[in-house]
Parts: sequence; structure tokens; C-alpha cells
Amino acid sequence: VQLQASGGGLVQAGGSLRLSCVAFGSSPTIGVMGWYRQVPGKQRELVASIERGGTKTYHGSVMGRFTVSRDNAKNTVYLEMNNLKPQDTAVYLCNMRSLLGNSDYWGQGTQVTVSS
Repeated sequence: VQLQASGGGLVQAGGSLRLSCVAFGSSPTIGVMGWYRQVPGKQRELVASIERGGTKTYHGSVMGRFTVSRDNAKNTVYLEMNNLKPQDTAVYLCNMRSLLGNSDYWGQGTQVTVSS
């Protein structure tokens, strides 16, 4: 299984971006889908996740600005990011975990840069 993320880029503060991540290849039923972000020198952090049944979890710093969603038929997860701030600048990585929890898949990351 390979995850391919897209949608990153350079945007001014207050702007918006939409990230997408699709799983290619034969995969088990996916349980949780999520987005993490990584800044050099800092620990990777969970930005948002969505369970198969639709339950969502957000990092406190993005609540009210970011929205995670998924399309199970397409094995795709999205992250709608609004009112972006310079502190949102990071490499965003998508993650998918099998429903049984025994397989974990990561995308290659997509850079999001927010200028002030």
C-alpha cells in the first residue's frame, strides 16, 4: 500500500489550502485516517484524525480552522485548512491504520508554508 499526498504549497496568512491523501494498492480495511505535521527539531504531532465511523479528533491549535474528512470508497482522506497561520508551516504527513490495528501506512509528506 502506498499513500500519496498532495495539495501543499505556499500561502499567505489567512489563506486556505486543501490536502488530499489517497491509498494505492491492495489494502486491508482502513480504520483511522489522519494527518500529522513535522517541523525540524520538533516532535511530530497529530493535527487531525477521523475514525471509520466519522469520529474526529483535532489538535487544539487547529480547532475551528481545520476540517478532516474521508471518502471510504476512495480510500482518501482530506484536510481543509482555513485561516492559516505562520505557525502552521510544516511538512504534513498522512497516515492510515488498518481496522485491526496491525498495519500502519505513511505518505511521503507535503510541504505547507504560510507567510506572514
